Amino acid sequence: MKYFLVFLFVPMMGLSQSKDERQILSVLSKQTAAWNQGDFDQFMVGYLHTDSLMFIGKSGITYGYAATLNNYKKSYSGADKMGKLSFEILHLKKLGRKHYLVVGKWSLKRTAGDVGGYYTLTFEKQNNGWVIVADHSS
Repeated sequence: MKYFLVFLFVPMMGLSQSKDERQILSVLSKQTAAWNQGDFDQFMVGYLHTDSLMFIGKSGITYGYAATLNNYKKSYSGADKMGKLSFEILHLKKLGRKHYLVVGKWSLKRTAGDVGGYYTLTFEKQNNGWVIVADHSS
């Protein structure tokens, strides 16, 4: 399955999605909208809000919601560094009843110079919906 997510999620024609997949893609769509509005706090709603959240990036592993939020705020301070976010979903795979793997590309169009890379997200179904429990972005 291949999906494109640019500000608002638009599925490729002819692909059917489960309720869980639609909910996961909705989380990513909301994150994109929040980022593009410069709202880190709303962007982070898609992540597990505990110390067990794991973010792996070029600087290593960050544990915890607060530390991940602080890293985003530090690394992308100002509209020129945040730019406009878009995601391209390459794979969306069910790993079990409560887990999905999402692999894709991210890009930021920005005045400070465009950047992008790949990511792997592990989603977990919680009582309040699907959240990212691990994010490996490069």
